[in-house]
Amino acid sequence: MQNKNLRKGVLFAILSLLLVSMQPIITIARPKVIDVYIFAAMTCLIEAFIFLPLFLIERKNLKLKLKSDPSDSQKVSNLLCGWKKNIKFLIYLGINFAIAQVLFFLAYQLAGAINGSLAQQSSIIFALLFGFIINHEKISKIQILFSIVLLFGLMLAITQGTFNLIEFNIGVLIMLITTMLWMLAHTLTKPILERGELTSTQLVFIRNSLSGLILFFTYFIFFPISNISILFNSLNIFFFVAIGVFYAFDLFFFYKSISNIKVSKASIIVSPMPILTAFFAYIFLSEILTVYHLIGALIIIFSIYMIVREEEQEKVDLKKESQEINNQ
Repeated sequence: MQNKNLRKGVLFAILSLLLVSMQPIITIARPKVIDVYIFAAMTCLIEAFIFLPLFLIERKNLKLKLKSDPSDSQKVSNLLCGWKKNIKFLIYLGINFAIAQVLFFLAYQLAGAINGSLAQQSSIIFALLFGFIINHEKISKIQILFSIVLLFGLMLAITQGTFNLIEFNIGVLIMLITTMLWMLAHTLTKPILERGELTSTQLVFIRNSLSGLILFFTYFIFFPISNISILFNSLNIFFFVAIGVFYAFDLFFFYKSISNIKVSKASIIVSPMPILTAFFAYIFLSEILTVYHLIGALIIIFSIYMIVREEEQEKVDLKKESQEINNQ
């Protein structure tokens, strides 16, 4: 059974890796008439549409469980109605991810697929930082060390070994801000998930529904009403659907992966994303792939591995300490 779960978890993580690696390619290859604002709005709405049946099926199963197993009614009721306790937070999530989605596409547009994908890996540093500040999670010296090493690898690749910060790519800076917004939201979400007031499926559906609606209904404040024609062009529709599908199924497969294997293992499997994106960018976008990109990517991947491995070891140590205390 464990081997079967391992195989399924690895397979789902690899599928997630392939999909997330293609997102920058679709983003940059889209027709120039599609601005980042409407692209972000349609991405969120299509993603929400894809997750809608999963959301409804999950709620149906929870309602059936509530009827069949009254002994677990409190837990199930929390999952069904927990969103009511967190309405203000869900609105914040919708706004946060709406802004982040626009910045995400803008970052790739300015930085390119290779540099953008490398900068995206900075998310693990912000995860550690916000986890420490907000959720009071421990950060080891090893994690601090390899966070610095990760930044070194990123700077090496972005500046092509010159480390000239004056000519720092603005798209990379925007991507760093984007990952910061993502990780802040994820850190604030973690306690709600742990309290069993929401599920991952509910969060993805609700946040993307809100983000998509916010972006769509504010779009014409900044852009002319004539841009409505963008939505009815067949080529544009193809790119809207493509990015929405790749985004949605990337999340779906990653969640399926971590339901079969540990988050740390899934994260390590997905970590080669910059190298795969660089390969796709070289083939489909004719971006220049340099030795500095490859060396930087390898440093980043190794740093992520060490950070995640250290986090997993801390969990094992805490579990042992807890068992020893209970035995005493």
